[in-house]
Amino acid sequence: MSGLVIRNAEVDGRLVDVHIAGGRIREVTGASSGGGRPEAEAEEAVDAGGGALIPGLHDHHIHLLALAAAARSVPVGPADVAGPGGFARALRAADASLGAGRWLRAVGYHESVAGPLDRHALDTVVPGRPVRVQHRSGALWVLNSAAVDALGLADDNGAAAAGTAAAGIERAADGRPTGRLFALDAWLGERVPREPLDLAAVGRRLLDYGVTGVTDATPTERNDDVRLLASAVADGSLPQHVVVTGGPALDPGASPELERGPVKVVVADHALPGVDDLAATIAAAHQNHRPVALHCVTRAALLLALAAWDETGPRPGDRIEHGAVVHPAEAARIAAHGLTVVTQPAFVAERGDDYLADVDAFDRPHLWRCAGLLRAGVPVGGSTDAPFGPPDPWRAVAAAIDRRTAAGRVLGPGERLAARRALELFLGPPGAPGGPPRPIRAGAPADLCLLAAPLEEALRAPSAELVVATVRAGRLTRPAGGGRRPLCQD
Repeated sequence: MSGLVIRNAEVDGRLVDVHIAGGRIREVTGASSGGGRPEAEAEEAVDAGGGALIPGLHDHHIHLLALAAAARSVPVGPADVAGPGGFARALRAADASLGAGRWLRAVGYHESVAGPLDRHALDTVVPGRPVRVQHRSGALWVLNSAAVDALGLADDNGAAAAGTAAAGIERAADGRPTGRLFALDAWLGERVPREPLDLAAVGRRLLDYGVTGVTDATPTERNDDVRLLASAVADGSLPQHVVVTGGPALDPGASPELERGPVKVVVADHALPGVDDLAATIAAAHQNHRPVALHCVTRAALLLALAAWDETGPRPGDRIEHGAVVHPAEAARIAAHGLTVVTQPAFVAERGDDYLADVDAFDRPHLWRCAGLLRAGVPVGGSTDAPFGPPDPWRAVAAAIDRRTAAGRVLGPGERLAARRALELFLGPPGAPGGPPRPIRAGAPADLCLLAAPLEEALRAPSAELVVATVRAGRLTRPAGGGRRPLCQD
């Protein structure tokens, strides 16, 4: 006995039986027709009961190690703690529970919680233990004085000791560090004691969402990080198909367990590079036969990136990460270069009320665009940016459909997508986000997601609760919560 049969599944609007063997789809036959390999030979046979069988979702921009680290961090975002008091209570409770000498790590902070942070503000909350708090943008860490001292940044020679990272270490007028570190995630990670990461838990969680593949968009240049991911894929603890980007100096192709993706380049808003420097980085990647994925959050960063592409020309596979602000003129330029935008619609639902309050009215209609980019001829792929956004891609699908903020207001009604098109943001090939959905046909990889209802019904209220099973490389798993209904099994 070998293989798997999924009976009575809706695929492309018709009921079929899908026969799987050797990690691939062997054949697709009419439902209960008895065609192909006899069911008696199957190791496992399940009845979908008319539920939709779709390609497994691919998250085109995620940060796997940071998502694993977030599980052992204190969440201090606006949805997690209530004001300065709640922020202080959360950190002090974590401080009381940690053993001596361990660092306290908090994530998701935004100024709406307790105002701007620096080392002195954190000292009033937890003075006796090294503390680091990450801003929800992922671009800023704030350290308390104990952490500053542990890293040697307060020494007279602290700037020299920081080496090339000195530009990202904010200092007051007197030269002392404020505790604010910009775009130094990798640098900080090399100097803070590392704790074990549970990538298996990440893998299980993603399977529960129906996610069979991810593109890790961390701009790491640490071979240790890539080896950690490769090992987790090799031993099965991270079952997803993993594409790795990495910074310009990293070649993830050295790990056969991982697919090599584009070179990730951060166009950092706090220290924008010169056009010539950015163009040289793009050209170097192209000369090494690699496309690039340029992190562009603000309009200024996007304009700089487009100017660099004007100089170098594009390469197939070049893409823009985030594209949080894209005006029509820039959309036309993106389309002319044949670039793809990989965006995160869930930020509309999670942060939309802040955008409506804080973002200039001139930019608001052009935030986190979807439909407008498609109308301009720009391929659009979907992603979560987890842990900086919610890791559940179904929340992103729902947000792309209704564009509603947490308070129920609509942000960018012209950017709404039809439900099926919103889902397709996550169904494109790993190497071609925004491309046509991967087909369910004989010979295709058996990376599938089974829903509790026909697709049209499921898309009326997209939710991870609809996922009743995920098939990755032919292996069937069920969500830990069981979904909305049990899966019938023979």
